[in-house]
Order: sequence, then structure tokens, then C-alpha cells
Amino acid sequence: MSQSTASSAEATDLTDFMIFLGIDSGTQSTKTIAVDVESGAILAQAQEAYDLIGGLPAGHLEQHPSDWTDATYKTVSAVVEQLGARKSDIKGIGVSGQQHGLVVLGSDDQPVRPAKLWCDTSTANQCQELANKFGGQPGVIAKAGNAMLPGYTAPKILWLKQNEPDHFAATKSVLLPHDYLNFWLTGVKRMEYGDASGMAILDVRKREWCADLIDAIDPRLHDLLPPLGSSSEAHGTLKPSLAAAWGLSNDILVSAGGGDNMMGAIGTGNVRAGVITASLGTSGTLFGIADQPVIDDQGEIAAFCDSTDLWMPLVCTMNVTVLTEKTRGLFSWELPELEKQINNTHAGADGLMFLPYLHGERTPNLPNGKAVLYGLTDANMTPAHMARAAMEGVTLGLAYGMKRFGDLGESPTEVRLTGGGSNSPAWRQIVADACGAASVCLQTSEGASLGAALQAAACHAGGGTFDHDGLESLTSRLVKLDESSRCEPNTDNQAAYAEQMTRQLALTGDLKSNGWL
Repeated sequence: MSQSTASSAEATDLTDFMIFLGIDSGTQSTKTIAVDVESGAILAQAQEAYDLIGGLPAGHLEQHPSDWTDATYKTVSAVVEQLGARKSDIKGIGVSGQQHGLVVLGSDDQPVRPAKLWCDTSTANQCQELANKFGGQPGVIAKAGNAMLPGYTAPKILWLKQNEPDHFAATKSVLLPHDYLNFWLTGVKRMEYGDASGMAILDVRKREWCADLIDAIDPRLHDLLPPLGSSSEAHGTLKPSLAAAWGLSNDILVSAGGGDNMMGAIGTGNVRAGVITASLGTSGTLFGIADQPVIDDQGEIAAFCDSTDLWMPLVCTMNVTVLTEKTRGLFSWELPELEKQINNTHAGADGLMFLPYLHGERTPNLPNGKAVLYGLTDANMTPAHMARAAMEGVTLGLAYGMKRFGDLGESPTEVRLTGGGSNSPAWRQIVADACGAASVCLQTSEGASLGAALQAAACHAGGGTFDHDGLESLTSRLVKLDESSRCEPNTDNQAAYAEQMTRQLALTGDLKSNGWL
């Protein structure tokens, strides 16, 4: 069922200004918003939910690409209907998509099989096989700048070749989820640097495909990849059939778009050094911006390109609100009760630690990891302590990323929060304390979809391309912080969490080395 809200009457009276649509296609739903780029107002929005494919073996997570296109069609239709006569002001569309998913198309340009998603961890063996061909992960990092991890796209392609050879043989095109939506919107197959860098076969230093890695998977892959180009260039123009169906003009620009983290960076104004974005969603990410590649020889920080033709160091954890929601469900609490219980416990949960690896983990690399409660005593064996430990455990995973940013020469002073977890004041304070930097939310929660709309607006303003200065000017005007949400780090808690992080990492390492994670 679509859900939609319209903007205020004051915003809808602005009839002389341009509107851009931002589409955010995620793992659980697709949302489309309409943004007036003069006022920054979100004039309309709609959301459509869908599910994962059920009944698959453990570690296999897949979706039908048709779920994304169906949801996109419905949400754009709903937004256009809400806009009424103002739909004629729509000038462009930008797409944000879940990263790393594998979409394979046949000769008829239809999916050969369902898409394997970012959270699919079934490719650990393929990761090891590919890494071994280059002397281990350091050799892969030397080739492309990133380690070969189960979440990435490259091992999924090798998995397809080895486990479903008929499907691999039938494959004529390899796309990422947002590329597939762009293709559906325009009829053009193309990749941009940002999302492509999450495949693990792009040399992020040169923004070129790494031929050695591609050959290690299959030489035929060279011919399956679409053209690769700048993230600042338009992807194409909306297909006449969709323009007619939605009652739009025939010159609607579709920008390059990007992965959800890349678009989230734009939508949170994270387009200059010193700012970090943290997403507290089902999974978690922490990322910044850099004017040169940030290569982590340990492979813990992803060395991605961003969607403005710069670079985006990023740490990803697979378990964030999934853990807090599971914990809340154990005690049948509504969200206000969860907040109350956490506020009634001390930082550090009186020694209780929750290793949060319910769905395996990417950072640290534990594709088959399990969650662990450690340090139970008579005093802390309570629902409140368990809830606090869960929230602290997932936050410390992201805070470790902040520490590694410092090790690599990045020194952020502010963390901009997005995702459902950012609605919790207690969680915002834990982030500030654990990361040692102020945390703050945005006035709108629409990070990725707003970023997609703003990228399209910048691209339209530049006549089909944009430069970084133009995009930064746009975001500085339209991305607004919610200063009432700002939390400054508590010095005492900061020291306690630094010690707790050391213990959490040591415990994880000990359990892993003994084969228990």
C-alpha cells in the first residue's frame, strides 16, 4: 500500500520553480520524493514496500528486480498525482539504489534470475578463491584498492558462474540495482564511478576496470559490463512511454544517480572534508569525502569513489536496527519504552557486552558470524541492560570505523545522522560519545532520495553535467541541520566507550581465532 504526504500550502503556491524527483530504491521499499529546488520543500512523497524472496538457504538474500520497477512506477505515479498541475515543473529524476546487488540480463534485456543483494553472504568461498589468485587480500587491495568481501558484486558473479552455469551463459549484461532502474527509465545501460566502485573490480585510484580481476572471474565479463563514465554526467532522458504514462514532458533528464550511500552523502551535505555521515538503518554505514583515494591496507575501510567524481571512505556494518528491533521485540516494548529503559541504565551497561553479528558481519569480516552476549552478572541480567548493550554494541562497530578514519588521516568533527535509529535521542548521544564528535540530524530524514534529487538538479543546471562547486552550493542552501538534535560528546562516557571498544574487538578476535564466530 502506498503512503504519501504532501507539503504545506505555502510551498505548493510556488508555481514558477523547478521540481526534481528523487527515487530511493532500497532493500525493504522504494520511496519517491518531489523537491522544489528553490525552497528545498518536499512537495510530495510516496513509498511502496516489498519483501525478500522467502525459502532460500541461509546466507542467500535475493529480490526480483521487477519489485523495484513496480514500486518505482507506483511511487512516481502517486507523486505526480499529488503534484497535480505542478507536474509540468518536473525537470529531472535521480535514482539512489542499494549497493552491490547483482542484476543479470539476458539477450531480451530481462533478468535471467533474481538479484543477489548486498546482504547476501553466500559467496565467502568465491571471495577466498579470488583473493588466493593474487596472494591474498593484500594483493587484491593492491589491484583495486578494496578487499574482496562477500557483500560486493564481483564474488556474486563468480558464484553465478560456478553454481548456475546456464544462467551465467545466458547473461548478456551485468548491472547494479540503480543501473537497472536507470536502464528501465531511459533504455540506456551505463555505470558511474561511485556505485561501480562497490563491485570490487574497479581500480578506484584510476577509476578504470581492473582487467586482472575481471579475467580471474571470466574474460567474458569484459563484454558484459556496460560503458563506465563520470558520475557528474547525465545518464539519459526519460523514455517516451514512461513520460506519456506519467503525463510528463519528453525532455526529463535522468542523472547518473548512484548507490544509496553516495546519494546519502549528497543528501546530508557531506560534500566537503570534515563531515561524516552515519546511517543507523537495518545495517549501518559511516562515510566521508576525500579529494584522493583513501586506501586501507587492512581492507576494513572501503575505498569507494563517490557520486561527485571524488572519493568516499566508508565502513559498513550489517547489524544495526536489526539488533535493537529484535531486542525490543523480546520484551514487547514500543519505541518510547525502549528509550526509557536505555536512559535508565549507565553507559557501558554495567559490563554487559553484545557482539551484534546476527546476520554475519562485514566489519569485521565475519560472513558466518553469530551474536554473543558476554559479561552477564546478577546485576546486569535485565531487559534494560540487554537493550543498552545491543545499542552500544552496534554503535561501537561504527565508532571503530571513525577510529580507522583517524588512522588513515581523516579527522571529522561532526557526524550527521540518518536512518531510523537517529530518531532516538539516547542513540544520538551514544554515537557522539562513542565517536568523540558531535552528532546531529537533518531537518528531513530523506537522505538518499534527497541526494538523488539534488544530483539531478545540479546536472540539469549544468546542461547535462555538474561540477563539484555547483553541487556544494546547492547542498549548502538546501540541506538543513536540525540543531535541536545536536549532541556533544560526554568526556567521561567517551573514555569508557574507548575502553569498551578495545574489549569488544579483543573478544571478537579471540572467538574468531578459536573458530567460534
